[in-house]
Amino acid sequence: QVQPVESGGGSVQAGGSLTLSCTSAVYIGCSYEWSWYRQAPGKGREFVSHIERAGGTAYADSVKGRFTISQDNRKNTVYLQMNSLKPEDTAMYYCKMRPRTTGCSEAWGQGTQVTVSS
Repeated sequence: QVQPVESGGGSVQAGGSLTLSCTSAVYIGCSYEWSWYRQAPGKGREFVSHIERAGGTAYADSVKGRFTISQDNRKNTVYLQMNSLKPEDTAMYYCKMRPRTTGCSEAWGQGTQVTVSS
């Protein structure tokens, strides 16, 4: 069963930076694209960023210009470089593997906590 694992969360002051990573084992016959989502206390889970297999990217307006998503296909790993962090970025960050192959399953990681203090 696909199980991505996030890392890199922590506590920083406003204006600081963090880089999140998410990695998974390679599953023969399944191809995936990666996304990042976040969930703040008392709020629903929201989209942060997505990267296509070929490298195309998308961002939520709230993080555009501050966050950068990238991937290393050889390592089956996705990264989220977060700069100019704001207190409102405080949330649990989750990565999602979205299958591009019919019959393969979507999977979510357990999350990594990011806390930004003012």
